Amino acid sequence: MKFIDHGAGGPASVLKLAEAEKPLLKSGEVLIEVQFAGVNRPDILQRSGKYPPPPGASPVIGLEVAGKIVEVAPDVKQWKAGDVVCALTPGGGYAEYCAAPAAHCLPVPKGLTVEQAASLPENWFTVWTNIIERGRLKSGEIFLVHGGSSGIGLAAIQLAKAWGATVYTTVGNAMKVEYCRTMGADKVWNYKDENWAAELWKATEKRGVDVILDMVGGDYVEKNIRSLALEGRLVQIAFLQPSTVTLDCMPIMVKRLTFTGSTLRPRSLEQKAAIAKELAQHVWPLFESGKLRTYLFQTFPFAEAAAAHELMESSTHIGKIMLDVRGR
Repeated sequence: MKFIDHGAGGPASVLKLAEAEKPLLKSGEVLIEVQFAGVNRPDILQRSGKYPPPPGASPVIGLEVAGKIVEVAPDVKQWKAGDVVCALTPGGGYAEYCAAPAAHCLPVPKGLTVEQAASLPENWFTVWTNIIERGRLKSGEIFLVHGGSSGIGLAAIQLAKAWGATVYTTVGNAMKVEYCRTMGADKVWNYKDENWAAELWKATEKRGVDVILDMVGGDYVEKNIRSLALEGRLVQIAFLQPSTVTLDCMPIMVKRLTFTGSTLRPRSLEQKAAIAKELAQHVWPLFESGKLRTYLFQTFPFAEAAAAHELMESSTHIGKIMLDVRGR
């Protein structure tokens, strides 16, 4: 098979087409003939040498795919060869064939294309476990997500709205402001032109918000903590800015706050399988009814993975960046 090799790591230009043997299936896995693969921030980190795959995972970049199952391990009963699925993968997505745990596969929601389905797993596994499970978001609460125009951000806006929350977000330009509004955000602040923390404080009449999902870190950490309401929850899922910060922790005590976070890739097979079941029950029906949608910003031919990474690193996109693996 052909795959995208990142060699010893480095800038986007290191990504090259290469050839290797197809993956051999382990117990509980299926082999997917990949049609589309999603491009995500962790892919950038792995290419750069800052996010090694967990033990036993494929060294090939790529955490989400969609395509046709061509082989199943003997102990797999829920899928068969010929089924078309999308899947959260432990790695190996930037390839013509990818092995994935059968329990981490989901059907293509009715009404969505295979390409659209490939854009779902990494974002929706992440937002579900961090907003609903760790953040404990409830109907009637106020929710803030930073980077609302990213794939994670747009998923978070929609999930929080579907859960009955009031949704705030921050973005970096006027076009992204307008798009987030169309996706359901109640208030959107351009952090380059506005002091979002001051505006949030005014918007909530000095109450603060109940849950914050943050991917920025750095000086946002203290701003987030000061922006939380009594019993508020801050959930950290990435650090675009430094993870080491100087912090006044007194508000955590006084307001009884929770500061938590998680990464998805190292979690156990069983934990990710449980998330897949929750998505199948609570989220996939919302895609099929049209209440949720995914936005594909640009799809690159497989051989142009480097250009896809350059676009991701520019942060000029809205929504998802995809690779068309069929185009080689």
